Amino acid sequence: MTPPKLEAGFVRMPEDEFEAILARAAEQGARRALTDVGLDGPEAAIDIHDLRTLLDSLRMARRTAWQTIVRLITTRSGRTTGLLLALIAGIAVKLKLFG
Repeated sequence: MTPPKLEAGFVRMPEDEFEAILARAAEQGARRALTDVGLDGPEAAIDIHDLRTLLDSLRMARRTAWQTIVRLITTRSGRTTGLLLALIAGIAVKLKLFG
């Protein structure tokens, strides 16, 4: 490593050495962040894959729930059910059950 030079109050160093320092700092920071959340070690890749799969499943369940609600409200045989669901939703909002 070349010793840094002082020019007009600024420290100057070769760009490739500066980039190497930045890369090393970024890698250490990423490792520390993963360790802090418990995603380090040999099982980390499996854990991250499982988390992504869980999130995908949650999104699919949410989408399916909304589709089911819309289908219940809009179908002819589900009008009574839709009316009851709307009534229950109104009561839940009125009672502030969802925040």
